[in-house]
Amino acid sequence: MNAPGGGWDGACGGVRLLLDLCLQCLTKNISRYVADIKPLPPNIKDKLIKLMSMQGRITDSNISEVLHPAVETLDLRDCDISDTALLQLCNCKQLKKINLNSCKENRLAITSEGVRALALSCPYLREASFKRCCNVSDSGVLALALNCHLLQIVNLGSCSGITDASLRALGQNCIFLHSVDFSSTQVTDNGVVALVSGMCSKNLKEIHMERCVTLTDVAVEAVLTCCPEIYILLFHGCPLITDRSREALEQLVGPNKIKQVTWTVY
Repeated sequence: MNAPGGGWDGACGGVRLLLDLCLQCLTKNISRYVADIKPLPPNIKDKLIKLMSMQGRITDSNISEVLHPAVETLDLRDCDISDTALLQLCNCKQLKKINLNSCKENRLAITSEGVRALALSCPYLREASFKRCCNVSDSGVLALALNCHLLQIVNLGSCSGITDASLRALGQNCIFLHSVDFSSTQVTDNGVVALVSGMCSKNLKEIHMERCVTLTDVAVEAVLTCCPEIYILLFHGCPLITDRSREALEQLVGPNKIKQVTWTVY
Protein backbone atom coordinates (compact mmCIF):
# COMPACT_ATOMS: atom_id res chain seq x y z
CA MET A 1 0.00 0.00 0.00
CA ASN A 2 1.41 3.35 -1.02
CA ALA A 3 1.87 6.03 1.58
CA PRO A 4 0.21 9.44 0.94
CA GLY A 5 2.14 11.51 -1.54
CA GLY A 6 3.93 8.51 -2.95
CA GLY A 7 6.14 8.15 0.11
CA TRP A 8 6.42 4.37 -0.24
CA ASP A 9 7.45 4.62 -3.89
CA GLY A 10 9.92 7.33 -2.98
CA ALA A 11 11.41 5.19 -0.24
CA CYS A 12 11.79 2.24 -2.63
CA GLY A 13 13.47 4.48 -5.16
CA GLY A 14 15.82 5.71 -2.49
CA VAL A 15 16.72 2.17 -1.49
CA ARG A 16 17.43 1.24 -5.11
CA LEU A 17 19.63 4.30 -5.53
CA LEU A 18 21.49 3.47 -2.33
CA LEU A 19 21.99 -0.11 -3.51
CA ASP A 20 23.34 1.06 -6.86
CA LEU A 21 25.78 3.42 -5.15
CA CYS A 22 26.93 0.65 -2.81
CA LEU A 23 27.54 -1.73 -5.72
CA GLN A 24 29.47 0.93 -7.64
CA CYS A 25 31.64 1.54 -4.60
CA LEU A 26 32.13 -2.20 -4.18
CA THR A 27 33.29 -2.70 -7.76
CA LYS A 28 35.78 0.15 -7.52
CA ASN A 29 37.32 -1.45 -4.43
CA ILE A 30 36.73 -5.06 -5.35
CA SER A 31 40.11 -6.34 -4.19
CA ARG A 32 39.44 -5.03 -0.68
CA TYR A 33 35.97 -6.55 -0.37
CA VAL A 34 36.22 -9.71 -2.47
CA ALA A 35 35.81 -11.95 0.60
CA ASP A 36 32.51 -10.23 1.41
CA ILE A 37 30.93 -10.95 -1.98
CA LYS A 38 30.38 -14.70 -1.67
CA PRO A 39 27.47 -14.59 0.88
CA LEU A 40 25.48 -11.97 -1.08
CA PRO A 41 22.04 -13.14 -2.35
CA PRO A 42 21.67 -14.07 -6.05
CA ASN A 43 19.61 -11.00 -7.00
CA ILE A 44 22.34 -8.71 -5.67
CA LYS A 45 25.05 -10.79 -7.29
CA ASP A 46 23.33 -10.54 -10.66
CA LYS A 47 23.50 -6.74 -10.46
CA LEU A 48 27.12 -6.95 -9.34
CA ILE A 49 28.03 -9.34 -12.18
CA LYS A 50 26.50 -7.00 -14.74
CA LEU A 51 28.30 -3.96 -13.34
CA MET A 52 31.66 -5.71 -13.00
CA SER A 53 31.34 -7.14 -16.51
CA MET A 54 30.73 -3.73 -18.04
CA GLN A 55 33.79 -2.37 -16.23
CA GLY A 56 35.99 -5.36 -17.08
CA ARG A 57 36.55 -6.19 -13.41
CA ILE A 58 35.75 -9.91 -13.41
CA THR A 59 38.99 -11.90 -13.28
CA ASP A 60 40.23 -15.44 -12.75
CA SER A 61 40.84 -14.64 -9.10
CA ASN A 62 37.43 -13.20 -8.20
CA ILE A 63 34.96 -14.95 -10.48
CA SER A 64 34.32 -17.79 -8.03
CA GLU A 65 33.20 -15.26 -5.39
CA VAL A 66 30.88 -13.45 -7.78
CA LEU A 67 29.15 -16.47 -9.31
CA HIS A 68 26.10 -18.22 -7.90
CA PRO A 69 24.45 -21.50 -9.01
CA ALA A 70 21.43 -19.81 -10.65
CA VAL A 71 23.37 -17.38 -12.87
CA GLU A 72 22.03 -17.48 -16.44
CA THR A 73 24.11 -14.89 -18.33
CA LEU A 74 27.79 -13.99 -18.37
CA ASP A 75 29.05 -11.22 -20.65
CA LEU A 76 32.83 -11.33 -20.28
CA ARG A 77 33.80 -9.50 -23.47
CA ASP A 78 35.68 -6.79 -21.61
CA CYS A 79 37.13 -8.99 -18.87
CA ASP A 80 40.68 -10.35 -18.77
CA ILE A 81 40.05 -14.01 -18.01
CA SER A 82 41.45 -17.38 -19.04
CA ASP A 83 40.54 -21.06 -18.96
CA THR A 84 40.96 -20.81 -15.19
CA ALA A 85 37.72 -18.82 -14.99
CA LEU A 86 35.82 -21.30 -17.15
CA LEU A 87 36.96 -24.16 -14.93
CA GLN A 88 35.15 -22.42 -12.06
CA LEU A 89 31.73 -22.62 -13.75
CA CYS A 90 31.19 -26.18 -12.51
CA ASN A 91 28.23 -25.18 -10.29
CA CYS A 92 26.57 -22.89 -12.86
CA LYS A 93 24.28 -25.53 -14.33
CA GLN A 94 21.64 -22.96 -15.31
CA LEU A 95 23.96 -20.83 -17.46
CA LYS A 96 22.27 -20.10 -20.80
CA LYS A 97 24.46 -17.43 -22.39
CA ILE A 98 28.18 -16.73 -22.31
CA ASN A 99 29.96 -14.07 -24.34
CA LEU A 100 33.73 -14.32 -24.59
CA ASN A 101 34.08 -12.33 -27.81
CA SER A 102 37.09 -10.08 -28.12
CA CYS A 103 36.25 -6.85 -29.88
CA LYS A 104 39.79 -5.90 -30.95
CA GLU A 105 42.74 -8.15 -30.19
CA ASN A 106 42.88 -11.94 -30.27
CA ARG A 107 42.06 -13.55 -26.94
CA LEU A 108 44.78 -16.14 -26.34
CA ALA A 109 44.00 -17.35 -22.83
CA ILE A 110 40.71 -19.07 -23.72
CA THR A 111 41.41 -22.47 -25.28
CA SER A 112 39.57 -25.67 -26.07
CA GLU A 113 40.36 -26.93 -22.56
CA GLY A 114 38.26 -24.14 -21.07
CA VAL A 115 35.48 -24.64 -23.61
CA ARG A 116 35.33 -28.35 -22.80
CA ALA A 117 34.98 -27.52 -19.10
CA LEU A 118 32.22 -25.02 -19.96
CA ALA A 119 30.37 -27.59 -22.05
CA LEU A 120 30.49 -30.25 -19.31
CA SER A 121 29.36 -27.81 -16.62
CA CYS A 122 26.59 -25.95 -18.47
CA PRO A 123 24.35 -28.32 -20.47
CA TYR A 124 21.58 -25.72 -20.93
CA LEU A 125 23.67 -23.23 -22.90
CA ARG A 126 21.70 -21.47 -25.65
CA GLU A 127 24.34 -18.98 -26.78
CA ALA A 128 28.13 -19.32 -26.82
CA SER A 129 30.35 -16.65 -28.39
CA PHE A 130 34.11 -17.00 -28.86
CA LYS A 131 34.96 -14.47 -31.58
CA ARG A 132 38.75 -14.02 -31.83
CA CYS A 133 39.43 -16.72 -29.23
CA CYS A 134 42.03 -18.03 -31.65
CA ASN A 135 43.12 -20.97 -29.46
CA VAL A 136 39.65 -22.52 -29.49
CA SER A 137 39.78 -25.49 -31.88
CA ASP A 138 37.58 -28.34 -33.04
CA SER A 139 37.89 -30.31 -29.80
CA GLY A 140 36.23 -27.51 -27.85
CA VAL A 141 33.37 -27.14 -30.33
CA LEU A 142 32.89 -30.91 -30.39
CA ALA A 143 32.43 -30.87 -26.61
CA LEU A 144 29.85 -28.09 -26.94
CA ALA A 145 27.95 -29.92 -29.67
CA LEU A 146 27.88 -33.20 -27.75
CA ASN A 147 26.89 -31.74 -24.37
CA CYS A 148 24.86 -28.60 -25.13
CA HIS A 149 22.04 -29.76 -27.40
CA LEU A 150 19.98 -26.59 -26.83
CA LEU A 151 22.51 -24.32 -28.54
CA GLN A 152 20.88 -21.68 -30.72
CA ILE A 153 23.69 -19.20 -31.38
CA VAL A 154 27.38 -20.02 -31.83
CA ASN A 155 30.06 -17.49 -32.76
CA LEU A 156 33.43 -18.93 -33.83
CA GLY A 157 34.49 -16.00 -35.97
CA SER A 158 38.27 -15.66 -36.35
CA CYS A 159 38.90 -18.85 -34.36
CA SER A 160 41.51 -19.76 -36.92
CA GLY A 161 41.86 -23.40 -35.84
CA ILE A 162 38.24 -24.27 -36.61
CA THR A 163 37.77 -26.76 -39.47
CA ASP A 164 35.00 -28.81 -41.06
CA ALA A 165 34.90 -31.08 -37.99
CA SER A 166 33.29 -28.32 -35.92
CA LEU A 167 30.54 -27.64 -38.46
CA ARG A 168 29.90 -31.35 -38.84
CA ALA A 169 29.50 -31.77 -35.07
CA LEU A 170 27.11 -28.80 -34.80
CA GLY A 171 25.02 -30.08 -37.71
CA GLN A 172 24.76 -33.56 -36.23
CA ASN A 173 23.89 -32.57 -32.66
CA CYS A 174 22.32 -29.10 -32.37
CA ILE A 175 18.83 -29.15 -33.80
CA PHE A 176 17.91 -25.68 -32.44
CA LEU A 177 20.91 -23.90 -33.94
CA HIS A 178 19.71 -20.84 -35.89
CA SER A 179 22.74 -18.54 -36.02
CA VAL A 180 26.36 -19.53 -36.61
CA ASP A 181 29.46 -17.47 -37.38
CA PHE A 182 32.54 -19.27 -38.68
CA SER A 183 34.06 -16.36 -40.59
CA SER A 184 37.85 -16.30 -41.03
CA THR A 185 38.27 -20.00 -40.24
CA GLN A 186 39.62 -23.00 -42.16
CA VAL A 187 36.27 -24.50 -43.13
CA THR A 188 35.69 -25.82 -46.65
CA ASP A 189 32.65 -26.61 -48.77
CA ASN A 190 32.46 -30.04 -47.13
CA GLY A 191 31.99 -28.51 -43.69
CA VAL A 192 29.28 -26.13 -44.83
CA VAL A 193 27.44 -28.95 -46.60
CA ALA A 194 27.64 -31.09 -43.44
CA LEU A 195 26.25 -28.25 -41.32
CA VAL A 196 23.33 -27.28 -43.55
CA SER A 197 22.32 -30.87 -44.30
CA GLY A 198 22.28 -31.72 -40.59
CA MET A 199 19.45 -31.65 -38.10
CA CYS A 200 19.55 -27.84 -37.78
CA SER A 201 18.94 -27.18 -41.49
CA LYS A 202 15.30 -26.14 -41.10
CA ASN A 203 16.10 -23.75 -38.24
CA LEU A 204 19.19 -21.98 -39.59
CA LYS A 205 18.42 -18.32 -40.18
CA GLU A 206 21.79 -16.59 -40.05
CA ILE A 207 25.19 -17.74 -41.36
CA HIS A 208 28.40 -15.71 -41.35
CA MET A 209 31.07 -17.36 -43.50
CA GLU A 210 32.96 -14.33 -44.79
CA ARG A 211 36.71 -14.44 -45.36
CA CYS A 212 36.80 -18.24 -45.62
CA VAL A 213 39.26 -18.43 -48.48
CA THR A 214 38.60 -22.03 -49.56
CA LEU A 215 34.82 -21.75 -49.90
CA THR A 216 33.28 -21.90 -53.37
CA ASP A 217 29.85 -21.53 -54.93
CA VAL A 218 29.08 -25.05 -53.68
CA ALA A 219 28.86 -23.74 -50.12
CA VAL A 220 26.51 -20.89 -51.01
CA GLU A 221 24.25 -23.14 -53.08
CA ALA A 222 24.11 -25.69 -50.26
CA VAL A 223 22.94 -23.03 -47.80
CA LEU A 224 20.30 -21.71 -50.18
CA THR A 225 19.05 -25.20 -51.04
CA CYS A 226 18.97 -26.72 -47.54
CA CYS A 227 18.00 -23.78 -45.31
CA PRO A 228 14.50 -22.51 -46.13
CA GLU A 229 14.52 -19.98 -43.24
CA ILE A 230 17.85 -18.34 -44.06
CA TYR A 231 17.61 -14.53 -44.12
CA ILE A 232 21.16 -13.38 -43.30
CA LEU A 233 24.01 -14.83 -45.36
CA LEU A 234 27.42 -13.16 -45.39
CA PHE A 235 30.17 -14.50 -47.63
CA HIS A 236 32.26 -11.48 -48.62
CA GLY A 237 36.00 -11.92 -48.82
CA CYS A 238 35.76 -15.45 -50.26
CA PRO A 239 37.88 -15.24 -53.42
CA LEU A 240 36.71 -18.54 -54.93
CA ILE A 241 33.01 -17.61 -54.89
CA THR A 242 31.86 -16.37 -58.28
CA ASP A 243 28.89 -14.74 -59.95
CA ARG A 244 27.26 -18.18 -59.94
CA SER A 245 26.30 -17.59 -56.30
CA ARG A 246 24.53 -14.34 -57.17
CA GLU A 247 22.54 -16.20 -59.80
CA ALA A 248 21.69 -18.90 -57.26
CA LEU A 249 20.42 -16.22 -54.89
CA GLU A 250 18.09 -14.89 -57.56
CA GLN A 251 16.84 -18.34 -58.55
CA LEU A 252 16.48 -20.02 -55.15
CA VAL A 253 15.43 -17.15 -52.91
CA GLY A 254 12.39 -14.91 -53.30
CA PRO A 255 12.98 -11.15 -53.62
CA ASN A 256 11.78 -10.38 -50.08
CA LYS A 257 13.27 -13.37 -48.26
CA ILE A 258 16.88 -12.37 -47.65
CA LYS A 259 17.27 -9.40 -45.30
CA GLN A 260 21.06 -9.15 -45.51
CA VAL A 261 23.54 -10.66 -47.94
CA THR A 262 27.12 -9.63 -48.70
CA TRP A 263 29.69 -10.86 -51.19
CA THR A 264 32.79 -9.56 -52.90
CA VAL A 265 33.10 -9.15 -56.64
CA TYR A 266 36.55 -10.29 -57.84
